[in-house]
Amino acid sequence: METYTTDDALTLIGFGKFQALVLTYAGMGWLTEAMEVMLLSFLGPVVREEWNVSPQDESLLSSVVFAGMLIGACAWGFISDRYGRKTVLLLSTLLTSGMGFLSALSPNYLCLLVLRFFVGIGVGSGHVFTSWFLEFVPAGNRGTWMVILSFFWTIGTVLEASLAWAVLSALSWRWLLALTALPCFLLLPFFRITPESPRYLCAQNRMTDARLVLERMAIANQGALPVGVLTYHQETKTDYITHVSEDEHLIPVREKEHTVRNAIRSKSGAIAALRELLSHNLLRSTLLLWFVYYASSFAYYGIALLTSQLSDVNRSCKSGLIFEVHQNDGNLYKDTFITSLAEIPGLILSALLVDRFGRKATMWSLMFACCAFLGPLVLHQNELLTTTLLFGARACGTGTTTILCLYAPEVYPTSVRSTGVGIATAIGKIGGVICPLVAVGMLRNCHQMEAVLVFELVLFLAGVACILFPVETKGREMD
Repeated sequence: METYTTDDALTLIGFGKFQALVLTYAGMGWLTEAMEVMLLSFLGPVVREEWNVSPQDESLLSSVVFAGMLIGACAWGFISDRYGRKTVLLLSTLLTSGMGFLSALSPNYLCLLVLRFFVGIGVGSGHVFTSWFLEFVPAGNRGTWMVILSFFWTIGTVLEASLAWAVLSALSWRWLLALTALPCFLLLPFFRITPESPRYLCAQNRMTDARLVLERMAIANQGALPVGVLTYHQETKTDYITHVSEDEHLIPVREKEHTVRNAIRSKSGAIAALRELLSHNLLRSTLLLWFVYYASSFAYYGIALLTSQLSDVNRSCKSGLIFEVHQNDGNLYKDTFITSLAEIPGLILSALLVDRFGRKATMWSLMFACCAFLGPLVLHQNELLTTTLLFGARACGTGTTTILCLYAPEVYPTSVRSTGVGIATAIGKIGGVICPLVAVGMLRNCHQMEAVLVFELVLFLAGVACILFPVETKGREMD
């Protein structure tokens, strides 16, 4: 009997109107996360002014959001692999929008702190939106469409900076919180027409449901499904499992032997999924991805902080004064816009490189380029050169993060994809929590050289880790 896989169907149907709608929905999820993260740049100072909280409590407001994102990234990944992508899309959207609106009504600082923690848990689902979208995209052009998806993040950062500029100059910070939660709320009316991932359905042995989704896709794209019966894996001549190396495990499913993961797909829990991620087949990829995710987040948020800190450091440390931040709102908005706009050339660069040179080569080359841009900053530079170097570093860092968010879902099989990416994302959030200790704490003590060298070391090691990834996923079918 003739059979075909999900990859066969997606290749024949192609990228069309159906995937464009999925891209828009997933992109709105990313836009929401970007706005909530960017909000942290503006919320702390206005809350400190209204409720007269200490600087430590002000920084705690950001820390609890990242702590929530860390927990959410792990939890949503497991729920997605266990109960489906759609379940996570709905629950996380309800949590993020609901807690976001309630935050605007907070009567005191403690209440705001708790509500923002739950907002962090909600937006920790961003990686599920990414994996869900990629599971609808044909193998040949996943890189390009992942870069396009990443533009929604950049739009979110620019939109939030613009919104903060307009709202905080005329209205209360409570309006800013409510309006920031609005895009997430707008996702809810479209949930009923949102499809479940056909790859997930196949992994759960729900072939009829998977075929119905593929038929909807074919109709929307004015295409046709392959002839035959839909199967999870292509039929092979052998029916036994052999011990394979990690490289062999990660080659296209047509070329590997049929492996059944019923223990993970059905009744097993997080322990079984983690055991699979740390198995002989995936251990090297998993450990390297954990470190690169950590380094990528460390650099991404750290460079954003450096943008707003270095000019003040140069003035204060040269004059021998104790470091204080003397930055008016206009400079804060200007720095935010510069940081956000630097992502655009980074996305364009990654789009040009990823499908030509592959995921691994693009990531390590951009990591090393980021090191090169930061290198001159070990010494004090004038403001124009500092801004230019940080602009280049941020562009390269954004490109690397974009390709990493594409590479990780391609590496893991469907049965543990969201769990694997979720844990890696959570580890990345630890980098976001730690980087202020370097980017702000060391700079306040006039240790610019030491701070920049720490970033250089982390980025260099991450570049080496990218070289050591065991497989190139360019053009590879997703298991």
